[in-house]
Amino acid sequence: MTKPARITLIHALKHSIAPIEAAFAKAWPEARLMNLLDDSLSADLARDGALTDAMTERFLALGDYAAATGADAILFTCSAFGPCIEAVARAHAPMPVLKPNEAMIERAVTMGQRIGLLSTFPPTLASMPPEFPASVQVVPKLAEGALAALDRGDRAAHDRMIVEASKDLRDCDVIALAQFSIAATAPLVAEATGRPVVTTPDSAADKLMRLLKVKAQAPALF
Repeated sequence: MTKPARITLIHALKHSIAPIEAAFAKAWPEARLMNLLDDSLSADLARDGALTDAMTERFLALGDYAAATGADAILFTCSAFGPCIEAVARAHAPMPVLKPNEAMIERAVTMGQRIGLLSTFPPTLASMPPEFPASVQVVPKLAEGALAALDRGDRAAHDRMIVEASKDLRDCDVIALAQFSIAATAPLVAEATGRPVVTTPDSAADKLMRLLKVKAQAPALF
């Protein structure tokens, strides 16, 4: 019997853990999940204002640790570190190493040309739009103050700020929620805007399930 896939989830925000675990519980409950959290990553990026070589080295160390535990795949769950994650993917190819948003982007671009990108973390709105193909228009929107509300435990205020911000994206074809930590607001955003909404955890869980199940079913090459 094939052993369950082991997936390492690497987080820069503690708020990302519950949404991705919920997505796997729904889409692929057989997967074995391992969580690594370094919540200084986001704080240090906000302090430095840009990704640095030192930050990339930290990501490479996290990737090495995950691989050493026997991971079949690595999923990063914070959207502001794309180049660092790409370095990990190169170091550990052909193991699947996913940026948090790549599966969602693949899904969103099939749903329209004008894509609203909603975030609570400002660096995400700088790093993520270039990851979309040039054929679509990305409309970034920051839900200002929402992440601070979540950090102090005020989930209701966090959700309310996201919903209010999303109303500026009602002229988009689809709204992409840029972070795992805001995925749970998808039904509220859809109701407030009347637009379809895609999220990072659901898209990522579905993509990893497809990738690893295909790999498991592939015939061995001798």
